Amino acid sequence: MNSLPQNYIIAIQAAIDASFVVMEYYNVGFSSENKSDGSPVTEADKASSELIHHRLIQTNIPIIGEEIINIDYSIRKNWKENWCVDPLDGTKEFIKKNGEFVINIAHIVNGKPVFGIILSPVQKKILIGGKTTGVFIGSFDAAGQTENWIELSANTNINQPMVLVSSRSFHSPKTAEFVEKLREQHGDISYIEKGSALKFFDLAEGKADIYPRFAPTMEWDIAAGQAILEAMDGSIIGVLNNSTLTYNKEDLYNPHFIAQTKASLIKTKLEIL
Repeated sequence: MNSLPQNYIIAIQAAIDASFVVMEYYNVGFSSENKSDGSPVTEADKASSELIHHRLIQTNIPIIGEEIINIDYSIRKNWKENWCVDPLDGTKEFIKKNGEFVINIAHIVNGKPVFGIILSPVQKKILIGGKTTGVFIGSFDAAGQTENWIELSANTNINQPMVLVSSRSFHSPKTAEFVEKLREQHGDISYIEKGSALKFFDLAEGKADIYPRFAPTMEWDIAAGQAILEAMDGSIIGVLNNSTLTYNKEDLYNPHFIAQTKASLIKTKLEIL
């Protein structure tokens, strides 16, 4: 942990400080509105985005994010690296006040996520990692100081029964079809429904084995989780082309995908739908 690059330390502290801003709105009250695509946005999303953006510009690395006006692809395509930021992932859950929302920050190099930060403002838990740093889970106190870091390693045994984690707010008939294919190999399947990238906490900690997503997501929803999962020898594979998700694309939507832990990759013969 002490050898993290300075840019990552800046990003981690930005996420922590943004979490206090988010929680102030969460506890005191906030207004919300619908964006042009119909998705909700709150004052907390905007305030968190502003704080994180202000901090990350210190790194001189360009930023892609949910609540900013993103640079045209004609310019972005020449970037060697960028930050990918969701200042409040799980806005629907934030509005419901069920606590299932996070802050996501990922470092992208040549279209690949190399380091991810996923922070739960409610639980004061933070999950970070990449292939060059290892994966760690920790917490932070009321002063914003991190503590209790534990390094995580990949588990080579799936849960019994196998545990599938899925979205609380988005469902698809294809998920049921996919589950039937899993049952043919693993028998009973247990389920966790959870909003936002909190699902990657379950995958990283070995509480869940697989996360299929047959509904829309954006790059900033998944990039941090992919960096962390791949650092633990897991994967996120797009179902259309059977290849890993890439970032800083012209179209910032992700294809439908299946995320798997190392154990699931070893134990499951995955037939892409």
